[in-house]
Order: sequence, then structure tokens, then C-alpha cells
Amino acid sequence: MSEIVTRPFESADTPRLCEIALLAWKPIFAHWAGLMSPEMFHAACGPDWRMEKIGQIENFCARYPQWCMVTEVDGRIAGFITWVLYYTRKMAEIGNNAVDPDYQGRGIGTQQYNRVLELFRSEGMKFAMVRTGLDEPHAPARAAYEKAGFVALIPTVTYYRDL
Repeated sequence: MSEIVTRPFESADTPRLCEIALLAWKPIFAHWAGLMSPEMFHAACGPDWRMEKIGQIENFCARYPQWCMVTEVDGRIAGFITWVLYYTRKMAEIGNNAVDPDYQGRGIGTQQYNRVLELFRSEGMKFAMVRTGLDEPHAPARAAYEKAGFVALIPTVTYYRDL
């Protein structure tokens, strides 16, 4: 039986978090690239979506290490989760989070969500939110959020067009 441990983020974790992010978001960006012209995809996702995603993870974790957690399986980082606490509104928002595809289906995401929801409560938060896509590659994320008790209250859609 594998030991699954969710623990605070350490700066040395950053390269592994970036690796997981690229693995987890690859199908999403591939799907988007198939929907858009190359020029539109470049404008919407940056010149290299991989560098954009790495920048998001590196910058957030460097600036807000207290709002990051990692989950290890047998000592290897298998997932991560980031969040923001809006103290004046008593609202917490889950940000970038992912589980390495090789570790999916083992309850790691559920453990991360349960742990971070406990943390939100201990910080005096009254509400929690998370945003995700409505496209097919985001279906696993939607299922995981629903399993953690989130309800889709305000579905959104993003429209694009050539000019």
C-alpha cells in the first residue's frame, strides 16, 4: 500500500510542480490548438503555452509559498494545489492544481481538495470556489471538483473570433 502525504510546499519542489503541470495541461492545450488557428492559439496562449504555464507556477509559488501544497506518494511528488485566501470576503479560491497522469485515479486529487478545504476552514473562510473549463479535456477536473463537493453555479463560456 502506498503512503500518500500532503505537505507544505518547499521551494525545491518547483521543478517537479512545473513538470506535473505540463503533463496535466498538455491535453487541454492540444485540444485548444486543434480548435484555433495557429495565430489565434499563439495570441490566446502565448508564444509557448509551456513557458506560460511554467511561469504561472514558478511566479505564484515564489510569491505565495504559504498558499501551495504538494502531495507525495512514497516520497515522490505526485500532485500539487495552489490557492488564494480573500480574508475580507471570507472566500478561498483554488488555483492551479494537478496530479501527474501516472498517479491519477488513486484519490490524490481528493486528498488535496479535502486537505485544502480543512485549511480554508481553519483560516476562517466561509466559502470556497474553483474555476475550470467546460471543454472535454477539463471533464476530469470537473468530476474531481464535484466529488469534493463543489457545485457548478455559474457556468461560463469563452468566445473567440478572427478580426
